[in-house]
Amino acid sequence: MHLLSKPLHRFVRNTLVCLVGMAGLAPIASGETPPVNWSGFRGMETNGYVEDGTLPTAWTDQDYVWRHKLPSTDVGSMAIAAGRVFYLTADPANHSIALEAIDLDTGKVVFSRPYPHTVAKIHNRNTYASSTPTVDDRGVVVAWSDPKHTMLKSFDHDGNELWSRDLGTWQSQHGFGTSPQLFGSMVLLLNSQQGEQLDPGETAGRSRMIAVDRATGKTLWETPLKTTRTCYGVPAIYKNVDGTTQVIDANTGNGMFGLDAKTGEMIWSLPVFEMRCCSTPVLVGDLAIASAGSGGGGNHLVAVRIPATADQLPEQVYRIDRGAPYVPTASVKDGRLFLVDDRGVASCADAAEGKMIWSKRIGGNFGASPIIVGDTLLIISLDGKATLLRASERFEKLGEVDLGGPVGATPAFAQGRLLLRVGDEIRCLGGREF
Repeated sequence: MHLLSKPLHRFVRNTLVCLVGMAGLAPIASGETPPVNWSGFRGMETNGYVEDGTLPTAWTDQDYVWRHKLPSTDVGSMAIAAGRVFYLTADPANHSIALEAIDLDTGKVVFSRPYPHTVAKIHNRNTYASSTPTVDDRGVVVAWSDPKHTMLKSFDHDGNELWSRDLGTWQSQHGFGTSPQLFGSMVLLLNSQQGEQLDPGETAGRSRMIAVDRATGKTLWETPLKTTRTCYGVPAIYKNVDGTTQVIDANTGNGMFGLDAKTGEMIWSLPVFEMRCCSTPVLVGDLAIASAGSGGGGNHLVAVRIPATADQLPEQVYRIDRGAPYVPTASVKDGRLFLVDDRGVASCADAAEGKMIWSKRIGGNFGASPIIVGDTLLIISLDGKATLLRASERFEKLGEVDLGGPVGATPAFAQGRLLLRVGDEIRCLGGREF
């Protein structure tokens, strides 16, 4: 066993050491309620924030508890439940995509469920397994797509398929990239497709928000959305003061919008975006915050006040143009937005008013979203440089680590462990104790 670096030793007092002769990985026992630690893209509330936890400010390759080799480099993130890490991985050479699970303690494979997958045109920063699974105490739901099929599948924690839906063709310039969202007895998926800037011979897609029954996969409702540019935000759940629950999301055609979670009825919308929305909406009080942009610039982040009653209208509260992200989604802590734009500028803004508190060029290009663990903000560039900052109203750089490989996937954190997808590996840093 190696010695931990001093910063990492402060992060984890006891790293769990797994014996070579340990028994095989057992299925989840019937009747148990498996714990859910990181439910999908950006964690339990999709806000990228874990209150109870710490991160080291430096580590080396020798400090990883385990490293798991993957067949390809993908940008889909990880979900964690029942002591297992769930993720998608693609094998373009063999035209397949798979849901896999590995043991959180050991990195050993629990199961792999491959399916046929057609290789198609995608953006050079996208990958074929770019979606993040969503998990609850009953199992895991995943989504992926190619031009002819949009698959939504449900499994139990042991990888047994429970149901499967093919939602039809997919039209996009850049490929698939959204993720499903579990909410109570339903699964939500933003099926946003391309209607503009099509190549000759291409047909416009059909955009809609889809809700299916968690137990059966049967469609509960579908709400048509304006089809302009493919957008990728994972739906957010908002509980209004009037007792209703809304599904909040953002796209180019409708702007920021809210749907009745029971019926799918469009309650309100405000067209505030001129460009593609890649980020997931962040909810701060009664504000829905999201961004839009392009690889060529023009990024803008907008906060919209959600109407409290049916007779009220949505209101744009503020707009941020300088330092606004295109692909990464903001994280929130103590009423402050922590942003990193695609070209390496990190910033902190007041979430209620949009006033910029600090802004600093970190360098590099970014696709992964930042996460906050305790009071530490972690941002990772596409070339694998991890920067750790104090998540506060004062800029303070805590550390920097070269991960030695490309990173497009947002990190995950559970049970005192940081999960990183670096190149064709998933790496685990830390142990069960903070």
